[in-house]
Amino acid sequence: MYKNLLALILFCGVSATSFAQTDSLMDMLNNGAPIKKESVIATFKATRIIDGSSVENLGYGILDFRIDHRFGQLNQGSQNFFGIDDATTKLALDYGITKWLMVGIGHSVLNKEDDGFAKIKLWSQKTIGMPVTISYVGAMSVQTTPAPTVPAGDKWNASNRLYFTNQVLIARKFSDRISLQLMPTIVHYNLVDSTKFSNNTIALGIGGRIKVSKRIAITGEYYCRLTDANLLYNGQQTYNALSVGIDIETGGHVFQLVLTNSQGLTERTFIGQTTDSWSKGALHFGFNISRVFTIIKPKEFK
Repeated sequence: MYKNLLALILFCGVSATSFAQTDSLMDMLNNGAPIKKESVIATFKATRIIDGSSVENLGYGILDFRIDHRFGQLNQGSQNFFGIDDATTKLALDYGITKWLMVGIGHSVLNKEDDGFAKIKLWSQKTIGMPVTISYVGAMSVQTTPAPTVPAGDKWNASNRLYFTNQVLIARKFSDRISLQLMPTIVHYNLVDSTKFSNNTIALGIGGRIKVSKRIAITGEYYCRLTDANLLYNGQQTYNALSVGIDIETGGHVFQLVLTNSQGLTERTFIGQTTDSWSKGALHFGFNISRVFTIIKPKEFK
């Protein structure tokens, strides 16, 4: 139900914007205005849509310090102060090595997980010609919780804690207000709950951004698992992750308010191991804070 509703909303927005862009282009042609071939910028405002990556990269020499925070379930009531007593946090540092390559590391309180990633921008959307921006993201994470007790004769391998993610990000900025992104994804789990599940979960993510004012935008993100849709995590049923948010830009900060059914903050958790459901009211409120620092100044400012 939710994915159909989200798809309908995005389709309507994209269709309306496409017609608007066509009218604008025809106006330029009728007026004789030259059309320049330039790269399209600011498809999204941040390097993340909500939890997942966007096609945006940090510039060369730019450091981004991120704090991502998710409270517990809102429907826990006063017992856990509506989720505030059951919160999780991720601290991350991302850095732009070149204009097309950025890397990052992070630590999440949930499962004491450390992760790292690299994002490569392969092609950029152009005003003439290339219709989309395409990027690749490769990530790895490891849980650092104590090893579980296993039956006598069995062996617990450290590699059981490793997870790998490969994503292709395909995005188009339809206008100054509307952007859309598709995220074909493979998440590899070295260890799964049962032999009936594959170690590789294939998912298709869809995300979007609608700008409502100069500094505020509405974002959405949904990951539909094409395989292992019934994957168990610690014996619990899992669900597809659906998140909505509000981006607020304040100078060097980008502040995001989030409502989601996933408390996880790495790809392996929110794509394949989300155990809460929107239909059951198991939602998490949260926020992301991003602060950018210039480590290496561009030559023109030296």
